[in-house]
Amino acid sequence: MLKSYKTEIHPTPEQIKKINQTIGTCRYIYNFYLAYNQKIYEKEKRFVSGREFSKWLNQVYLKENPEYAWIKEVSSKAVKQSIMNAEAAFKRFFHHQSGFPNFKKKNKSDVKMYFVKTDAKTIILCERHRIKIPTLGWVRIKEKGYLPTNPDTHRIRSGCVSCRAGRYYVSILVEEEEKKKPVLQPFGLGIDLGIKDFMVISDGTVKENINKTQKMKDLERKLKREQRCLSRKYEAYKQRIKKEGEATRQNIEKQRLKVQKLYQKLENIRTDYVNQCVNEMVKTKPSYITIEDLNLSGMMKNKHLSKAIASQKFYECRTKLKRKCNENGIELRMVDRWYPSSKRCHACGFIKTDLKLTEREYRCLCGYHADRDYHASLNLRDADIYKTA
Repeated sequence: MLKSYKTEIHPTPEQIKKINQTIGTCRYIYNFYLAYNQKIYEKEKRFVSGREFSKWLNQVYLKENPEYAWIKEVSSKAVKQSIMNAEAAFKRFFHHQSGFPNFKKKNKSDVKMYFVKTDAKTIILCERHRIKIPTLGWVRIKEKGYLPTNPDTHRIRSGCVSCRAGRYYVSILVEEEEKKKPVLQPFGLGIDLGIKDFMVISDGTVKENINKTQKMKDLERKLKREQRCLSRKYEAYKQRIKKEGEATRQNIEKQRLKVQKLYQKLENIRTDYVNQCVNEMVKTKPSYITIEDLNLSGMMKNKHLSKAIASQKFYECRTKLKRKCNENGIELRMVDRWYPSSKRCHACGFIKTDLKLTEREYRCLCGYHADRDYHASLNLRDADIYKTA
């Protein structure tokens, strides 16, 4: 069984320099591979695989261009992985699973420093307060005791180091024994995801929209102020370039880091809330959980609701719920997006076709009356037509 762990680290200044150097080199190689493939395709109408590009880079290009010898100063495993990532992006494009790969941009794109065991006998050591990363050595961990430390039962296969808003994180992939699954209770849960409330569960539990809390509203207002300040600094920078011909960007970089930190704080609060909600549901040990297979990409095209939908992190919630259900042996049921969970009366089965979005309470001719979202969660719980995730 493979399980991933992610936590923040506290590298030394020398280690930070090495991490930034490796990430910068990986970004350069990723972009170089994309540009090289475009050039070869225009000339020869063929695609260069990652393996072929890696051979050409090491055996031809670096020998003919010694000024790029700095590529060899970082981990070869990290460079190789960046090439494989670019090849995977091309393959997703060829299979119509995503758009054409974009070039990575400094301070904007998520580029990681990949590391792996150098050979089969090597063990990546981890202790309560530190982890030994190849090419970096021992690196301090912020959350002590979170990562597994026993190499006999938890073997670290690979990992990566990333940087976001000036903070550094390590993610590791651990091979461990599968845990014994708990005994489940003889009931199921239906979950209705929404914008007014994050989720309404068929047992009567309502998880509020975290973005409507006062703390999140204050952070959003602060983010707007800092973004306006950053925009003004950019405009002033452009004016100085026009008048004097040169200008410094130190203040812009400081302000950009402030904006990044606020974005990161908002992201962490939302992710933590999703984790809490998913864990609370799974801890009740239901035999199954039913959710709707929402068309999230189509919903995001609504310019009036796209921001609210994105901030609710529906896709991340579904992904984490699926993983938790698999770990605990809970059946996750997916109901079709066209299933009339809100329109069908839970008491008599009548479908109210003229139900409007503004009607927050469901009233049926048979006398049944319930909150709209709670009523939808009951119908999802009792749905007969579904597919398992």
